[in-house]
Amino acid sequence: MTERDFYQSPLSHRYASEEMSYCFSSNFKYLVWRKLWFALAKAQKKLGLPITDRQIDAMEHALAKIDFEKAEEYEKKFRHDVMAHIHAFADECPEAKGIIHLGATSCYITDNADLVQVREALRLLRNKLVQAIRQLHAFAQEYAPVATLSYTHFQPAQPTTIGRRACLWLQDFLMDLGEIEYQLEHLRFLGVKGATGTQASFLALFENDQNKVNELETRVAREMDFQHVFRIAGQTYTRKQDIRILSILSSFAASAHKFATDFRLLAHLKEIEEPFAEKQVGSSAMPYKRNPMRSERICGLARFLMALNENPLYTHATQWFERTLDDSANRRLCLPEAFLAADGIANLLCNITAGMIVHRRVVEKHLAEELPYLATEHILMEAVKRGKDRQTVHERLRIHSFEASHLIKEEGKPCDLFERIASDPSIGLSHSEIENIGQIRHFLGRAIEQTHDFLNEEVAPVLKKYHEIAPYVADISL
Repeated sequence: MTERDFYQSPLSHRYASEEMSYCFSSNFKYLVWRKLWFALAKAQKKLGLPITDRQIDAMEHALAKIDFEKAEEYEKKFRHDVMAHIHAFADECPEAKGIIHLGATSCYITDNADLVQVREALRLLRNKLVQAIRQLHAFAQEYAPVATLSYTHFQPAQPTTIGRRACLWLQDFLMDLGEIEYQLEHLRFLGVKGATGTQASFLALFENDQNKVNELETRVAREMDFQHVFRIAGQTYTRKQDIRILSILSSFAASAHKFATDFRLLAHLKEIEEPFAEKQVGSSAMPYKRNPMRSERICGLARFLMALNENPLYTHATQWFERTLDDSANRRLCLPEAFLAADGIANLLCNITAGMIVHRRVVEKHLAEELPYLATEHILMEAVKRGKDRQTVHERLRIHSFEASHLIKEEGKPCDLFERIASDPSIGLSHSEIENIGQIRHFLGRAIEQTHDFLNEEVAPVLKKYHEIAPYVADISL
């Protein structure tokens, strides 16, 4: 039988990148397990336990020599994955067999390794989000002055600019980036806690020397490059930390879903399009279709990820006292799938924002069609300034707007609202005066200035901070 005879997660097989999939691979995971055993043994030796240089050297040389078949055989025998890998590791460095996992419990390995994986995955996600922000920043700068129709309730509203609308997306992603960075800076290592978190086994090893036990934990955390350690824990780290991690991922998913939904609506209006490959097929039935499939995929993955947000809440709520094992199988599924989904979203986001296509003529057409209606409030104010009765002018504008809309909707004719208003003596404005009032510059408010202020004061400093992060090109092949 081949791999095609078994189910494969679409996330790892189709949507997520190789680099994110590797973070949650067996190779990465079990190598981290061995590094944790090695870090523990090194620290124990430094603090005076009878561990030899030869044993440390043997462990170091065997780190990457993982015999997965042998580990699987041990696991079938012991029904315990950590014990299986202890024996598989010991087989590669028999000199160190007696000191591997000394004083530790399984969660020293599994929980701490999970956190190493999470940290690496968050870094990958951060880097891709930075790239998407870079690209949206460039897009917003280019289109900062380009007016477009805005929408409230998906009904025409006061104009904005294309660049300013992009800033709405950017602002959400900046918040997501800040939350990811905060979690990276404050992610807490479980450390070396023992069976119930009291460090009793390590205290026994060091003959009740509490300073050495504290130093042991500090050394191991430093070796694994963690700045913060839980001072209090059960056998596991509190699953509240998982809640925070999933909350960040699902919040990013919500931002991406909002972006992608806006994009899909704009694609329907034919104002903006995703990159479209030369041989890409939009529909198997309708050859002309250019469906926004990348944005649709973002929405699909985002809904999956947002739904996962509940999972760690239940897991934390049902942890009994210092430890219960019903979180194990659950977290093996939840954490990797959440990050793979977030990665798939980030890849699509990078891909779309690298090649957004704006159809300016369509944007101008839609704006021109609605501008006369949007100008009626300004026309009302100008007529009142000239001494006209406010209620009378309001009623006449209402009637003219209704009749002009009727011609458009029922007869398919162009909008003649300005002509109707100019010919009405009760309003008292000439056609040229009305056209001047209807100039787009009168309706943009501070849209252009706000866009430049936001890009210069909020986005640019963030991009400067992350300038060393290499550019990322998302290869969306499916």
